[in-house]
Amino acid sequence: MTHVPHAPHDEPEHHPEHRPLPAWLRVTRGETRWASTLAVLTAVGLQWALPERLSIHPEWLLPALEIALMVALIAGNPVRIERASQLYRLAGLVLIACISAANGWSAVRLVVGLVRGQEGADAAALLVTGGGIWLTNVIVFALWYWEWDRGGPVARMQATRAFPDFLFPQMQSPELAPPHWEPAFPDYLYLSFTNATAFSPTDVMPLNRWAKMLMMVQSAVSLLTVVLVVARAVNILK
Repeated sequence: MTHVPHAPHDEPEHHPEHRPLPAWLRVTRGETRWASTLAVLTAVGLQWALPERLSIHPEWLLPALEIALMVALIAGNPVRIERASQLYRLAGLVLIACISAANGWSAVRLVVGLVRGQEGADAAALLVTGGGIWLTNVIVFALWYWEWDRGGPVARMQATRAFPDFLFPQMQSPELAPPHWEPAFPDYLYLSFTNATAFSPTDVMPLNRWAKMLMMVQSAVSLLTVVLVVARAVNILK
């Protein structure tokens, strides 16, 4: 009778069910603060550089408020965003709302000026101004996506919500990502940038209605700004 050798006990069996739970589904450490802080500072700088006629007056008010809110948020979570606080979450939402209001006002003023023929005497200056508003718009929506997806960065860290609002490729194919992967601000910035350039979802899919509506608004604002600014600039150059 032939003896069939058994596999050694020290060789682990690799089965899909033995794969560790993805980080975005379990409790992890908080996201680092630097990426979102740099984005906010960039948005404030772009707003400060806009012509005075396109800013909310007094033009120093909103940038000063945004910096004050940013300092308060850094004081509460200086390195990693881990402190669960309704007050800090409210401060973060107010900060994004302030940046949104300032950029929305600038975009409306620019569009009205272009329609009335009051803006765009110089093509280079128009492109720089329009580009600044467009880039700020990308940052603003990235901040909204980041702050609202699954309840925000702290809620994602605590894994309080199992169902995502945005479906990233790594969630669909976890075998293509390391076990410690989870969405962070740069991922939402990429989502915002691609939505503002392609005017539609690319590889990140919105699942909830609010996510779809927000992406639709961003695409509409981006399309309107780009079309009007570029058309006016081309007309001036001709």
